[in-house]
Amino acid sequence: MALSKIDSEIEQVDQEKYLRQATSYYQALEKPLKYGPAVDSLPDLIAALHREFESNYVNIEMVNHLLLSYKSNPREWRKYAKFDRYSYTRNLVDAGNGKFNLLILCWGEGHGSSVHDHADSHCFMKMLKGDLREKRYEYPNRSGRDTGRGHHPDGEIDSRELVEIGETPIAVNDVAYINDNLGLHRVENPSHSDTSVSLHLYCPPFDQCSVFQDSQKKTTAKVTFWSKYGVRTKLNEQ
Repeated sequence: MALSKIDSEIEQVDQEKYLRQATSYYQALEKPLKYGPAVDSLPDLIAALHREFESNYVNIEMVNHLLLSYKSNPREWRKYAKFDRYSYTRNLVDAGNGKFNLLILCWGEGHGSSVHDHADSHCFMKMLKGDLREKRYEYPNRSGRDTGRGHHPDGEIDSRELVEIGETPIAVNDVAYINDNLGLHRVENPSHSDTSVSLHLYCPPFDQCSVFQDSQKKTTAKVTFWSKYGVRTKLNEQ
């Protein structure tokens, strides 16, 4: 194996470790940084994100600023917005050289996610069209956040443990942020007549997460893409 490849792999491990540690203290910006760079288009946003992730010590606040600064332009993201009549879809826009994933999620009328975590990664969610509603819950039995409720080693969770701690509407160009230290969430399109589209950034990327079903049982779910770079994926490529 070439030394350059080894160095690159070591750098990526260091960056992932740093990013996961940052979830223990990062909360989120409410508005763009006063002296941060401007973002004029979706290509500008993607290029700026790649520059930020060149460093092992990613400035998460700057990532947040970039997403806040971008203003939705349907002409730029429409080609990635692929809908399904039965469920919301996850459409890959940019794989971030393995350091982040940028996705567009498309929500049909009344579509919603399960209650889920983010595998100790950062999750940013920016509204591009329509509205979404986020319901947030305590993360049951999470290390360092023991609420004193019972633990079930087989994955069962007492229904009293899945405690809702907030509900927030997300309007066009708003940016929401969550990580596992802040809790779990469920996202839904509250409209039964209009669709919604949102832009999500996950760092580090992950291919599975924990889902908390209505039965209160915690299960592991594989993360898939309905399309990649504007092209519908085949089942074996998701």
